[in-house]
Amino acid sequence: MKKYHYLIMAIVAALVLAMPLLGNNYLLRMATSAMMYATLTMAWNFVGGFAGYPLFGIAAFFGLGAYSAGVIQSSGIPAPIAWCFAVVIGAAFAYALGHVLLRLRGHAFAIATLVIAEVLRELTNGWTWLTGGGMGLNLPFFGWSPAALATFFFYAMFILVAATFATTYVIAHNRLGFALNCIRQNEDAANIVGVDTTRYKIIAFTLAGAYAAAAGGIYASWTGYIEPSDVYDVLFSIKPILMALLGGMGTVFGPIIGAVAFLVLDEIVWRNFLQLHTGVLGLLIVVLILFLPAGLSSIGVPSFRRKVATP
Repeated sequence: MKKYHYLIMAIVAALVLAMPLLGNNYLLRMATSAMMYATLTMAWNFVGGFAGYPLFGIAAFFGLGAYSAGVIQSSGIPAPIAWCFAVVIGAAFAYALGHVLLRLRGHAFAIATLVIAEVLRELTNGWTWLTGGGMGLNLPFFGWSPAALATFFFYAMFILVAATFATTYVIAHNRLGFALNCIRQNEDAANIVGVDTTRYKIIAFTLAGAYAAAAGGIYASWTGYIEPSDVYDVLFSIKPILMALLGGMGTVFGPIIGAVAFLVLDEIVWRNFLQLHTGVLGLLIVVLILFLPAGLSSIGVPSFRRKVATP
């Protein structure tokens, strides 16, 4: 990456960090939502983009993180500590699950990950003594002003998206990124030449689970109320895939660009085509993907795209 790229990144980060000074809670909410989806998209990208495995269950980790943090916070533990627990639980669950699911490939893997989210939804619905079941779970109020809450969660999500981006950058420029690229190109050949594909896939899957769970934990505290049909919604699995496709799969900046572009398009279309919102948005995304198969991150900035490290 060239030096002026770092300068651009620093300027963008400074502008984003200054947003609370505008005093616009609506803008902060949109930015917080964009950073949450950027985190989910980068988490998906570890497995779906770098390794090429069709992950359709990122909502499973998001929902698990939301309920883990929600239950812990409801017991009187401060929110930031509850989020840390959510990360550990999400990572541990992904690590254990990865040993089983990552034996599958293609459609079988995609369906299995989708089913996991539905299983967790049903379990959460059934454990009323712990999660509140279908009635949902109310989290403790912070007792702050709306402006203070908006600013707090904005910065919390900024820290998370920055950490996820840093992890993405490191992966793309070290041996893990090279190994995942080999897996995406030809996993059998990678095994033959000595790449420990199982180990690298599990690492990527664990990182995806950890960051998605962190996003879920912050989301739970941010909204103050969660229910299974919300946090395990299949859209939390589908949207990150669309955002990655829109921005550029397997790239460093693609997930962030795709998440922001998707949400901006969504807002514009919703304001101008309320009755046809879903259809118009879908058509625009399909057209963009057809004309830019490598994603928006490929426009005029090839050096911003991922360069896989060599061993």
